[in-house]
Amino acid sequence: MFSRAYKTAVTVPPLAWVAVFLLVPYLLMFCYSFWAVSPSQTIVHAWNFANYEELLQKPVYWQTLLRSMWIAARVMLFSLLLGYPLAYFLSFYAGKRKDLLYQMVIIPLWVSYLVRAYAWKTILGADGVLNTSLQYAHLISHPLDFLLYSPFAVVLTLTHIYTPFAFLPIYAALEHIPRNLVEASHDLGATPAQTFWKVIFPLSIPGVLAGATFAFVLSLGDFLAPLLLGGPSGIMISNIVVSLFGAAYNWPLGAAISLAMLVLVVSLLFFSERLEKRWSFS
Repeated sequence: MFSRAYKTAVTVPPLAWVAVFLLVPYLLMFCYSFWAVSPSQTIVHAWNFANYEELLQKPVYWQTLLRSMWIAARVMLFSLLLGYPLAYFLSFYAGKRKDLLYQMVIIPLWVSYLVRAYAWKTILGADGVLNTSLQYAHLISHPLDFLLYSPFAVVLTLTHIYTPFAFLPIYAALEHIPRNLVEASHDLGATPAQTFWKVIFPLSIPGVLAGATFAFVLSLGDFLAPLLLGGPSGIMISNIVVSLFGAAYNWPLGAAISLAMLVLVVSLLFFSERLEKRWSFS
């Protein structure tokens, strides 16, 4: 239907864009990960595996990576626990209010990330809304220290930020479930709980996997929430990468950690895609 010139004009610009702004930076990061930094703070183009050896030998790096994965896993779990019931209600019970409620769910995505993070900092601070309200109600005698500058604050903030990203694919999966299958389940005598576990939930698993992947990957690579609300115990691996590329000026080690994170994320995406194909339906 289309000429070769038209196909070339349509495909070449996006491919060139991806190559220049995605593949080339990845290639540069790959090269930097095998270089070193001299005592005079200059990049030495000497190929070696010293950065990866340091990454494996120093516990601070892989321990921070494991802590980041643990934080991301909790954010993923809480996002699914919040997003799935909300998506289920909107898809099956919202009725005429569906569009309005859907807009209310995605409106937070229009607000700046920093505004939402600073809002939680204001809420959880020693003189914040939550501590002040608890003290006013005489439920506590002094501010709760664990609310801010802790992993709790990071998990809470990231859950609030990334729950819509988990909600959207789940809602899309629930909306694509044929309603005649649900009606057939009811006609055959199944209870609402049996219909959910035997029909609705299995058919929504691709959306659940997509939402879980979004929440986990985005949380794993986040660095602003840990910086603003995490404190020493809430630092994540991305904060170390930022410091290595910034104040420490150790770009090779930062590139090595970034490449390790990239391999981890791509592996998770590949595994998630395989699971989604396995559970998908026509």
